[in-house]
Amino acid sequence: MPRFASQLPSFGTAPRPFRSPRIAARHALSWRAALALLATLSALACVPRFDGSVYRGDGFAFKVAKVPVGWQRLDDDRSALSFSDLANRGAVLINGRCGRDEDVPLKALTQHLFIAFTERNIETEELVPFDQREALHTTLSAKLDGVPLRYDVWVLKRNGCVFDLLYFAPPERFQAGVPGFAEFVRGFTSRVADGP
Repeated sequence: MPRFASQLPSFGTAPRPFRSPRIAARHALSWRAALALLATLSALACVPRFDGSVYRGDGFAFKVAKVPVGWQRLDDDRSALSFSDLANRGAVLINGRCGRDEDVPLKALTQHLFIAFTERNIETEELVPFDQREALHTTLSAKLDGVPLRYDVWVLKRNGCVFDLLYFAPPERFQAGVPGFAEFVRGFTSRVADGP
């Protein structure tokens, strides 16, 4: 009989554990901790994040310029990223979505943003180079629930995703807020969702 045969279990009996119960308990505990850590990291990977420069959402990401002085980040679940422009009583909304609307023209995508608005008056509408693609830049005035506002809107399609960047403010404060928004928009670049 080979010399290691005495270490093999005989048929019908359970193998003997090779480690002490204390080591087995520590091993089971470390596996539980590793699984808990993995579950936490997986959950965090699905949560939208903004590090002050790059926003990572559900299947899309983008980088923005330095946020202008006076803007405050808003916690708004209707947009990926939003800010209030307190000095001008305005707001900035940035949204992204992927895998939908790829064949929809930029003009239709822009009009869809204002479907519930009344008294829409397009002031300017131009196709412009933006983030290595062509975007539709529109300024308009419209009413929402009877409240008049002016809007500066950029709509971009890139790599299967659509990005909307909007600034809006009361008509009398709109022009004062546009330069800060224009600078912010110039710093926008789309990113690969899982990339740098």
